[in-house]
Amino acid sequence: MHVIQPEDHSRRAFLRRAGQLALTGAALPLALNLAAMGEAAAFDAADYKALVCVFLYGGNDYANTVVAYDDPSYDAYSAIRGGGAGQTAGGIALGKASLAATLLNPVTPLAGGRQYALHPEMAGLAGLFNDGRAAVQLNVGPLVTPLTRAQYGSANRKAYPLPPKLFSHNDQQSVWQSSSPEGSRTGWGGHIGDLALASNTGNSLLTCITVTGNAVFLSGDTALAYRVSTQGVVRINSLSASVYGSGAAHPAMLHLVQQARSHVLENEYNRVMARAIGTQDIVTNALAGFPAGNAPFSGFPASNALSDQLKMVARLIAARGSLGLKRQVFFVSLGGFDLHDQLVARQSTNLGLVSDAMTAFYHATLALGMASQVTAFTASDFGRTLTSNGDGSDHGWGSHHWMVGGAVRGKAFYGTPPPVSVGNTSAAQDQWHVGQGRLLPSTSVDQYAATLARWFGVADAELEGILPNLRNFGAAAGRPDYPANLGFMA
Repeated sequence: MHVIQPEDHSRRAFLRRAGQLALTGAALPLALNLAAMGEAAAFDAADYKALVCVFLYGGNDYANTVVAYDDPSYDAYSAIRGGGAGQTAGGIALGKASLAATLLNPVTPLAGGRQYALHPEMAGLAGLFNDGRAAVQLNVGPLVTPLTRAQYGSANRKAYPLPPKLFSHNDQQSVWQSSSPEGSRTGWGGHIGDLALASNTGNSLLTCITVTGNAVFLSGDTALAYRVSTQGVVRINSLSASVYGSGAAHPAMLHLVQQARSHVLENEYNRVMARAIGTQDIVTNALAGFPAGNAPFSGFPASNALSDQLKMVARLIAARGSLGLKRQVFFVSLGGFDLHDQLVARQSTNLGLVSDAMTAFYHATLALGMASQVTAFTASDFGRTLTSNGDGSDHGWGSHHWMVGGAVRGKAFYGTPPPVSVGNTSAAQDQWHVGQGRLLPSTSVDQYAATLARWFGVADAELEGILPNLRNFGAAAGRPDYPANLGFMA
């Protein structure tokens, strides 16, 4: 078993980034931090593909999202969560009758008669699953190496290392996105972007795009996240059409911040500024050809923050030709999932937003003729406890996630269905729990990410540079029970 130290994995990126960004000035906004362009390995990309990470901030409650439905599993779920008699809602348990419309019907039934339904507010995603356009990855979460429950409890952390700082929001958000705790400088989406830069001959600065603010997920050795808003480019306020209330000052300011200078630092600053302004104009002009109100973008629901972000992603994908892009990685997000209380009401609202937005996004890519070339997938800080704290659930570990797109081998579950248990005994059914119904992941984030990366075009030999713990999984590591390719992508 190989244990990767995060500082070793990111040192090369840090040194390169430090030298490049020293030239740009620490106070520049993200739109100007475009200097870290350099050499990168590349794969040939004759077609177009995009990965879209949908991050659910706060730690989504897995048990009320992908809900146990067969009678024995549902009854155990309901008993643990305080459900009422006759399989009715109670405590933080959902009533079984409300799940009938979102029952998931896989092509191959799960062993032991296990069944799942999605939350009642997720009818759109349940429909995509049953139509073969979405799939569920069961019990996935950060792992350094495969673990049993006994190994998790071992005092020998050198032999059985755990992901750093389990159950911490900020750290687990970072571990999901980068394999390292808070403070990490690069993420696996950005490393995938590093490999794609050379394929994007039009404007490689647009390889990695965030529509939700900064995220380590999109930061690579050379690739940086280009930030847009739901309305378009994030403009440089001091270079707007009116500078200090004067229209006449605008052209003068533009000239000053872009002209060549004799001082090396001043010149580099202005060179980066000119590139930012040029990219701003390129993106604005490209989006103008695909207005938000036109088909296929008119089907996105209003008053939905995630929908607004995914609509922008769809418009950028539609504009790929004019932007000269073959490969892109996007990041969008929705917060509000840290539900220690008011779980039933607040998660219902949030999951409805997610389902409606991701369903509309799939249909937009279908209308664009791009459904098989775009894959959206979810991630979150962690799952939560199966036990109730009274009105919510507490921080957990593994969780269930879903993948949507024409290239997804849909209408299927991947991974191991965990027993419905709180994990408070040493019985065999409690193997995948570490107490209070916190799931010990049976699938690692590295396996999940590697499956997506391969579809995107990353070669097997390049995967360990992107996902440092992947070498501990798969047949080559002597763990065929933890395959490096989960099989959910065609």
